[in-house]
Amino acid sequence: MTGTSRQRLQTTLAHQPMDGVCVDFGATHVTGINVSVVAGLRRALLGEKEFLVKVSEPYQMLGEIDDTLADALGIDVMPVMGRKTMFGFENKDWKPFTLFDGTEVLVPEEFNLTDDGAGGYYIYPEGDTSVPPSGHMPKDGYYFDAMKRQEPIFEDKLDPADNLEEFGPLTQQDVAHYIRQAEAAAARGKGAILSAPGTAFGDIALVPACWRKHVKGIRDVEEWYISTALRRDYVYKVFEGQCQIALANLETLARALGDKVQAVFLTGTDFGTQRGLFISPAAYRDLYKPFHKTLNDFVHANTHWKTFIHSCGSVIDLIPDFIEAGFDILNPVQCSATGMDAEKLKCEFGDHVTFWGGGVDTQQILPFGTPEQVYDQTRRRIEVFNKKGGFVFNTIHNIQAKTPVKNVLAMLDALRDARKG
Repeated sequence: MTGTSRQRLQTTLAHQPMDGVCVDFGATHVTGINVSVVAGLRRALLGEKEFLVKVSEPYQMLGEIDDTLADALGIDVMPVMGRKTMFGFENKDWKPFTLFDGTEVLVPEEFNLTDDGAGGYYIYPEGDTSVPPSGHMPKDGYYFDAMKRQEPIFEDKLDPADNLEEFGPLTQQDVAHYIRQAEAAAARGKGAILSAPGTAFGDIALVPACWRKHVKGIRDVEEWYISTALRRDYVYKVFEGQCQIALANLETLARALGDKVQAVFLTGTDFGTQRGLFISPAAYRDLYKPFHKTLNDFVHANTHWKTFIHSCGSVIDLIPDFIEAGFDILNPVQCSATGMDAEKLKCEFGDHVTFWGGGVDTQQILPFGTPEQVYDQTRRRIEVFNKKGGFVFNTIHNIQAKTPVKNVLAMLDALRDARKG
């Protein structure tokens, strides 16, 4: 099969034979590249020594992949994302900023920082420095961590509505933003993946609500994890309320975007560690699976979109449940985790899910291996995962800061050679 990038993505998601592997870098916030590495790639691939890369996602400090770089990287998929960042401000009115490694970049106007007293930075919701900070980057750090902003918890006063304050109907401005991105992808013949708002139940990156100036409810990461067991009914009620809002917003976006979008990122909640699950299958089936199935069923009944779940770590024991819940796409495919052997995954689940990721290890091989090791692992992973289709190439999660550009180029060489056959 030959054709446009959009057709390549559609063919991949349909598990049909095609002319080459489908590629994503930057279409989601879990398939991106650190901004300093993006700057290095622009110098290496485009010869742009003075170009300042925009920080498109400040929480993880991911770099923007614009059309020029996307073409150089051979990207097939474009993002359809919300208007605001994880800290509640929009990506607009850019200003210069220098990373700890000396890389000069551009950040949004409301990317406002203060000194933490130890050489690091605090960042603020909506850029408002008059309220407590919601994120912290230590000295010589590469991204922000959520700040602990937990108010005292009184059991008799806990109200699920407090953990639902950040969810609500999309505004016309929000919907128009999604439409513009989807139309831009369609105009370029690219595939598109929607990052749906408010559909990730219990995603620990979202629970602290770093974009809100003041938070109520259960917001501390440790307290939230404890609550999924000790306050199960409270969390379930939060999920029930969130699910109803999410369904209404998905209905709005389904009408607005139609077939301009081919996939939808529904959840980034992690269930695995390096060595196994940190939630029992029974607990997943009780607390998460019913809501995952509800959203998947809605998407499949009302659109042609394929649904995307991101869950790091060793999740092989939950993959059958993910499939039963209706997910079509698995990411990041952490082959370095226990039990997550690439050939085993493809053999057991390749007929049922598209693997979006797993192309090369971002913990060891890509940042610390030789270019030859990177090339070899990338070629092997493509050979395994791309058999009979059903594979979108991406690394195992975002490409991290300080990853040698020569290694990223080796990965791209392997990808290019695989596409040639």
